[in-house]
Amino acid sequence: MSTEILSLIDEIEQSSALLRRRLDWDVAQKRLDELNALSEQPDFWNDPEKARKLMAERQQLETGINTVQELEQEAADGRELLELADGDDDLIQDISANMKRARERAAKAELQALLSGEADSNDCYLQINAGAGGTESQDWASMLRRMYVRWSESSGYKVEEVDAHEGDEAGIKSATLLISGLNAYGWLKSESGVHRLVRISPYDSSARRHTSFASVTVSPVIDETIEVDIDPSDVRTDTYRASGAGGQHVNKTDSAVRLTHDPTGIVVACQAGRSQHQNRAKAWEMLRSKLYELELQRRREAVQDSHDSKSEIGWGHQIRSYVLQPYQLIKDLRTGHETSDTGGVLDGDLDGFLSASLAHNVSAGNDEDA
Repeated sequence: MSTEILSLIDEIEQSSALLRRRLDWDVAQKRLDELNALSEQPDFWNDPEKARKLMAERQQLETGINTVQELEQEAADGRELLELADGDDDLIQDISANMKRARERAAKAELQALLSGEADSNDCYLQINAGAGGTESQDWASMLRRMYVRWSESSGYKVEEVDAHEGDEAGIKSATLLISGLNAYGWLKSESGVHRLVRISPYDSSARRHTSFASVTVSPVIDETIEVDIDPSDVRTDTYRASGAGGQHVNKTDSAVRLTHDPTGIVVACQAGRSQHQNRAKAWEMLRSKLYELELQRRREAVQDSHDSKSEIGWGHQIRSYVLQPYQLIKDLRTGHETSDTGGVLDGDLDGFLSASLAHNVSAGNDEDA
């Protein structure tokens, strides 16, 4: 047991050293001091957009530095306690459990340090669309929405539903979530693709097994530092009556806004705001985000020399299968990562799949911003 604990401590120390190098420790500490000093200036918030970006940079640096220091301290404490344990089995068991948890944190921190793309640290829009199949696929799309909401909330991210279209009998035809927090796009970008569900249908009186499909697309929220040129003449604007909650006003006026970008066929919609003005502004932000993601997709294809951009989100491009009958298994078809804990995954436990996708992309040299 002591040998196993020492091996864990060695791994934690190696991870800490690696994270120090990736942070460029001395430079990171100096930059954090500069940002702390800047944030205390009385005119810091005179330019809110610039201040927001600086605060996001500050948070990222502070999180990275604190993580390294905490891991180093846990490794040192582990060594010291192991020397004091002197055959105390209960204490040794506690040390082992603590070191295993620290090693898991170190592994996740290593992966998080790889989120270095130009938009990885940004918030993101996650859009879900039900495939063909009516109620079955619409119910599956609703299950996916719940899964991503639960993952986001458990990971400390803020979630806002900016658009949704309910299914005819159950579920949803589509929904768009705004997921806000550090590295939201970096973690979720690999979820774009088609998700396949196999189960005994609750809507089939004969209890037959059905296969349903839903697509997920993830695009980063972009700021003024990223330029996306859109010719207004290429965009068609439609307004309609909002169907969701929001008070009497949104249900009595054409406050919802839909934008269609004719050259690409991209369609975005927003009905979460209380006014057409708010929804129009948000819809334009979503359109810029979608077009930027399309450009990132083109870059990936140039590097990978693979399928065209539409294949990535087409119904034939399945990235993950969720089998609930006749056995329990969720498997990612790109990385091979799988689990029989279907209930846990559908309840938001996605970290294993997200980590496997990130590690796979990096090891294959296919990270989109490499």
